[in-house]
Formats: sequence, C-alpha cells, structure tokens
Amino acid sequence: MVVYSFLFFLLLFVLIGVSSTLKSKKNNSDYLMAGQDIKPWLAALSAVATNNSGYMFIGMIGYTYTSGLQSIWLMVGWIFGDYIVSNFVHKKLRVQAEEKNMLSFGGVLSRWYGEDFKKLRLLAGVITVLFLGVYAAAQFKAGSKALHVLFGWDYSTGAIIGSIIVFAYCLSGGLRASIWTDAAQSIVMIFAMAMLFFVGVSNTGGFSSYLSNLNSVAPGYLSVIPTGLAIDNSMGVFLFIVGWIFGGFGIIGQPHIMIRFMTINNSESMNKTRAYYYAWYIAFYALTIGVGLTARLILPEASNFDAELALPLMSQALLPKVLIGVVLAGIFSATMSTADSQILSCSAAFTMDIFPKGKSNLWITKLTTACVTVMALLIALYGSKNVFELVLISWSVLSAAFGPLLLLFAIGKRLTEASAIAVVLSGVIVTVIWRAIGLGGTMFEVAPGMIAGFLTYFVLSKLTEYVPKESEC
Repeated sequence: MVVYSFLFFLLLFVLIGVSSTLKSKKNNSDYLMAGQDIKPWLAALSAVATNNSGYMFIGMIGYTYTSGLQSIWLMVGWIFGDYIVSNFVHKKLRVQAEEKNMLSFGGVLSRWYGEDFKKLRLLAGVITVLFLGVYAAAQFKAGSKALHVLFGWDYSTGAIIGSIIVFAYCLSGGLRASIWTDAAQSIVMIFAMAMLFFVGVSNTGGFSSYLSNLNSVAPGYLSVIPTGLAIDNSMGVFLFIVGWIFGGFGIIGQPHIMIRFMTINNSESMNKTRAYYYAWYIAFYALTIGVGLTARLILPEASNFDAELALPLMSQALLPKVLIGVVLAGIFSATMSTADSQILSCSAAFTMDIFPKGKSNLWITKLTTACVTVMALLIALYGSKNVFELVLISWSVLSAAFGPLLLLFAIGKRLTEASAIAVVLSGVIVTVIWRAIGLGGTMFEVAPGMIAGFLTYFVLSKLTEYVPKESEC
C-alpha cells in the first residue's frame, strides 16, 4: 500500500507537468521562461518548493532533532535576509528580463545596462552549469536515500526514477511544467509536514504534554541561544546569526529560484507574489522545525540513529500505510522540485550563455535538457565522494558569485565588465577558501564570500571610473 500511494502521487506530478503542453507556445521563450505569464500564487509556491529541497526534509529536520529550538535562527536569518534583498531586486529583475528579452539568469546580468558583457555572460553560464549541475545530481541522490531505507530499494533506483520523471515533464513543457508541478509538490510537502506535526503532538498527549516532554529531552533543548559554536561566546552567536542572514541574502544568487520571479505575468504583481511566497515559506519552515522537535519525542535518540532519516521513520511509526506514501512522495517531490529547476537553468545557461546562437531552436534546447539530465544522473550514480562534497558548497558559491553583482545592479551601481567579473570571481574564491580552511563553523561561508564581492566593487570603484558608451550619453 505504501508503494502504491507513493507511485500514485509521482504519477500525478508527471500528469500535471505533461498537461502544461496544452498551454505551450512551442518556442524557447515559453520553454525557458514560461512566456512570462505565470500567476503570482503559482510563481510563489513554485519558488518555495524549489528553494526547499531535500535540505528541509533531510538536513533541517535532522539539525532540529539534534540541536533543538536553536535551529529557529536558520529560519529567522534565512527568511529575514531573503526579504530584505527582495525589496531591492525582485521587481527590477523581472523588468530587466522583459526589457532585454533575455531567457537566462546570466543573460540578464550581462545586459543589465544595455551593454553586452559577453565574457561575464560566459562566466555566469559556466558557474551555473558547474554548480547547479552537480547540485541537481545531489537531488537525485538525496531522493533515493529515503526509498532505500523504507523500501530496501537499491540507491540507484530512486535516482533513476527521479531523473525519468523530471525529464518527462521538463521535455514536454519546460519551465511551465516545472512551475506547475512545483506548485502541486509544494502543496503535498506542506500537507505532509502539517499532518506529521499534528499527529505527533497528539501522540504525545497534547500540546501541554508535548512542551513538557521537550523540556525534559536535554538541558536547553528549547532554548533559542545557539550552542556548540566554533566561537563559544556572544561574538560567536552574532557571527552565527549574521551568517544565516547572509544565507538569505544569497537567495538572489540562485538562478533556479530567481527565474521564478522573472516569469510572473506583470512586474506590478511582484508585491502580491512576494506576499504569497513569504506566507507559504514561513508556514513551511515553521512546520519543519516543529516536525524536527516532534521526531525527538517519537524517536528517542540512539547511538546508531541517523537524524536525517527522522521524517520517513517517524511517518512509519505514526501513520497508516497510505499516508506514509504521501509523506514519502513529499520528500521525493522536494528533491524533484529543485532538480527540475536546476536542470532547466543549466539548459538555459548552455544554450543562451555558453553557446549563444541568437534564437536557438527549441529542439536544440530540449536536446540540451536531455543531455544535462543524463549527466546529472551519471554523476548521481557514479560520482565520487569528492564530487558530492562539492555540493555542500554549491549554494554558497552561487550566492557569493551572483548575489553581490545583482544587488549592485539593482541599486543603480554601474560596473565595467572587468569589475563585474572581479566581483563574481572574488566571491567564489573567498567562499571556497573559507570552507576549505575549516571556518564554516565560525560563520556560514556565504557571508565572507558576499562581503568579498562588495569589497571588490568598492575598491575597484575607487580605482576606476565607469565610462559610458556614446550611445548612453
């Protein structure tokens, strides 16, 4: 029954994605940008689903299970940082995408002020393909983990199933299919989390008993004061919180997320889109923390217990078989909702940024999507551990590479192409070095990476002066 329930929801997502072909205009603009006619609520739910991959279901629940309520700072910092920069960036990015008629994230950055920064566009395309490609492979791998635990399936099975499903609706409807399925997946995801949370609280004897039991788990388990930091004092707490606020800032550097805000039907609808986005995001993140805390009561800590498997194991302990399939579909769909977006962003980067040939043929773009999917699957199946360790830094590198540059453009700063490239590279280099020397436990590496980008701009702006072309005078 669990398998049937699980497969039913997967089939439902495929049908939703494939049905998007009924509205397809059969051109690259529709395939890569959904014709820029997506309703605000659809774009918002898709962005939340894409943003919250297996990280929420696996990583965040595992971290909350282990650390307690102090994990709330990840939610507060991440959403607060995201909200702050969204006020400057989201609407202007949507306007620029339409005015410049660009179908890729890198394309918009390279043409922000009308100039054609070809080297910047190539660099943005390479970074996107490299890090989002590996990130997509990790989503396939992560999606197979719960299937292995619950069904005993080989690890490769989940990766293969996920890649086939993603390819099926990405090939048929492109970004529109991705957005439609993301919205459906987002609803399943939040339903699964809410169901587990309330069933778990009820199982512990009600909310009062629930809080009392959590208080007795361990000293400070319900304290919001971060512990176990590399710097165990007030400065360490400050750096921890600031690091996660920068993590929220860094969302504007994620091509697969920002493309959602570029597709809404009207730039004037951006405030409505953001309202849907943050309401859904806060609810989902809060439920994630609640489920992580609840799992600690339902599944008492054991020496050989993998906290990252708390969600599927808790569903086994509390729910009837048909609903276990729903939860499992929620976990699996979370990985797919991110993988499909990353694969399409890589396709756009390949065809529009790395090998731009004007208006590329739609079938060439679809063939590229197929190739990217196969490459991601092969990495998931045969990649070494070193490859997957690179995934841990993918988010940080993308944030530090593109976040500072996009924000600078959005607030009206003009850069030469050389300065723009320097901002991107300095963010990447500092992020990689910061993590390589083991300072990630002191401050989330997005922060020093983005700060390096801003400092690079500040220094170069004092040394060089932007000279507009005659056409701009």
